[in-house]
This record gives sequence, structure tokens and C-alpha cells, in this order.
Amino acid sequence: MIKPVGDDFVKRYRLQYNLEALERVRGEIGEKAYSRLKALIEYRLYGEEFDHSPLSVKIALAFSGGSDSTSSLKILRWAGFDVVPVTAKLPQMKGRVIEKVKREGAVLVEIPNYLEAITFQMEKGAPICGRCHSMVMKAIEDYALENGIKILASGDLLSSGLISIYRSGDLVILNFPAFLALDKAEIIELIGGKYELSFGCPLLWELFRRAPSTKRFAIQRVLRETRARALNPEMAETLIRDILSR
Repeated sequence: MIKPVGDDFVKRYRLQYNLEALERVRGEIGEKAYSRLKALIEYRLYGEEFDHSPLSVKIALAFSGGSDSTSSLKILRWAGFDVVPVTAKLPQMKGRVIEKVKREGAVLVEIPNYLEAITFQMEKGAPICGRCHSMVMKAIEDYALENGIKILASGDLLSSGLISIYRSGDLVILNFPAFLALDKAEIIELIGGKYELSFGCPLLWELFRRAPSTKRFAIQRVLRETRARALNPEMAETLIRDILSR
């Protein structure tokens, strides 16, 4: 499954900092979840094996079916958590994606007025990813709260340190790949099979067509992930070329 980080100084530093963040939410998530998440970080740091037996701890996972959320699902289940994948049903999703998330037992949730809100952004020539993300996460947060689930995980690669896991209202948000200091190469290896790097979705590509200047925001995102070492330079180049080609 996942591998220890060895002598990688940056990843070891991030993991130690993430342990501090975990301590801050210990009371909110309970001892079972705390101990197992701590064991995952210690496995990454020191290679220490841990108990993988099933836990009576539910985690809702924002599940798009992409590489980051798929790897998060695999690792969390491997670690013994009772994971509930929750997928926001978006108009740009292809049928094969819907079938994939259903095979993983995903719960599909609707986002009222999603297309209207995103279309409004596009008509202004404004970025859409932030608006899309906030609407998706709000729908998934609502599902978690309505079903008494205290921990909501995402496939975020960047949010290290005290924002790798933190309290937000009645939920604890766990940015899981960032919490384990995983990078994209590790994620691709973990999910296996053929993987083609590309950036964005059909709605974003339509925005690029209408307002080419918005490509700079996507490129800035790629560069942030490269500086954080979530992407290697070769992956970054592939993604930037993909953005520019749209």
C-alpha cells in the first residue's frame, strides 16, 4: 500500500507537523480514530507496522473517482476505517465516472443550482474551480452532518501542517493525502493501471475557450503543487502543456 518516506527531510518535517495538528483534534475525533491516524503517520515516518482491524469509526470521503480521492479511499479502508464515499453528482461527469463511484459504494448527492452558479462565473470570465469546490464540499459536509459522521476526508494534496486536519464547526476536516505527505507519483503507483495526466474538466475547458486569460490560474495551481513537491517537474510540464492546449 503506502511506503515509509525514508530520509526525505521535507516529507518527514511535514509529517511531524501533521502530528501536532492531529493532537489538536484528538478530543473531537475520539481515541480510536486518533490512534489509527497517528499509527498511519508513524508508519510513514518509521515504517512501524500497525493494527489494520476494522474500526467502528465512520469517515465521509469527498469522492470524485479521480486519483487523489481513489487513493484516499484505498488507504483509509486498508487502515480499517469505515469509509463512506460521497460523490457530488455534477453535470460534467461522464457515465463511466458515475459507474466507477457506484462500484465503490458511493452515495450520490445533488447540488442545487450548481450549473446556474458556474455558468454565471463563466459568463463573467471568472475562475470557476473555487466556486465549484466550495459548492461540492458544502453538499458533502451537509451529508456528513445529517448522518452523524464527524470526520470528512478530502483528496487535497497541499494542505499540510495545522490545516492537514482541523475542526470546522461540528466536523473535523482531514485533507488526507496532504496529511500523509503523499505526492502524485506515489498516488499513481498506488492506484495502479494506466494513468493519463490532464488538468480540469469539460466545464473548465469551456471557460478556457471563452476566457483564455483564466488559464493562468490553473497554471498557478500547478506551480503551487510543484513548489510543495506534490508534483515533480515532468508532471508539472505535462499539465501546463495540457492547460495551454485547451
